[in-house]
Formats: sequence, structure tokens, C-alpha cells
Amino acid sequence: MQSSNWAPEHSQALREYLGRGMSYAESAQAINARFGTAYTRNAAIGRGKRIGLATPERPENWPKLPAKVKVPRPERLRERRAAEPVPPPAPRPERAEPVKLRCVGIKPRLLPLVDLESSDCRYPYGGDKKGEPITFCGHPRLPGSSYCAPHFHLTCGPGTESERAVGPVVLRVVQAA
Repeated sequence: MQSSNWAPEHSQALREYLGRGMSYAESAQAINARFGTAYTRNAAIGRGKRIGLATPERPENWPKLPAKVKVPRPERLRERRAAEPVPPPAPRPERAEPVKLRCVGIKPRLLPLVDLESSDCRYPYGGDKKGEPITFCGHPRLPGSSYCAPHFHLTCGPGTESERAVGPVVLRVVQAA
């Protein structure tokens, strides 16, 4: 339970003011004016509950809140429609033709990464299926490129010279298979 910092005379004043029929907010304002404190309405309510005070009775002429007036909403009329027939399911498309990949007319050497020399083409092959090793073309590469001439033309797209510029590639073997 939270300790209270209310002085006994402040608690006695709260009892007096509530006994006179003042609200907790009015009692807190009166105590603040009398003692130079800064109690809030909620602090007065909490102190009143802790010392066992009943809530003050409201006077008979207390203004009551007006009952909520329910504003009638205009009903939205929906147009009735006849049930539409369910269309038959769409026919399944025929098996699609396999995509023809671009390829070059050379037979790759299929070298693993650890066997590649600095002048070998690094065009990758394999690795599409689970457990399939990735190997590389391995033919002599073009100067300023990572690929041999056929693979360079296969991978080279439009762009500026600076976009196509290739810097040195350093590959590091983490773990050999």
C-alpha cells in the first residue's frame, strides 16, 4: 500500500468539507487554499477511500445528464438481385513450355571454386537442386572482366562504361566441401 503524505489536519479538513456536502474537487481546492498545498481531486478521492469516508451525497437539485438521444439512421435499401449462376471453373492451362535459357556454344570445364585460377572465367553452373555443387566455367577470361568472351556477352547488358567496369574480385574459401 502506498504511504500517505497527508498531514492529519489536512485529513481532518477533508472530513469537514465532505461532511458539509462539498465534492472531492471542491474539497481539494479548499484544502489547497487553506494550507497552501497542491492536492488534486484524485488525491482527495484516494485519501477519502483510505480513511474510510463515504462519497458525498448529491443534492436533489443536482443536474442530471441528459439521456442520449438516439438519432434514427436512414435505412439503406439494397436492390434485390436475382441469384447469378456460378460460372464453371476455368479450364486448367496446358503444361507450360519450359523456358529456353540463353546459353553459349562452349563446354564449361566445371571447376570447383578452390581450383579456379585468377585468369579463369567465374560464370557459375549448378547449385539449382539441393546438394548440387556449384562449379564454374574455368575458360580463360577477358581482360577487365570476370567472364570468358561468350559468358561476357551473355551477361553484359546495356549500361554506361562505368556501370560495366569490373574491379578485382577477391574470393575467400570459408570451408571446402
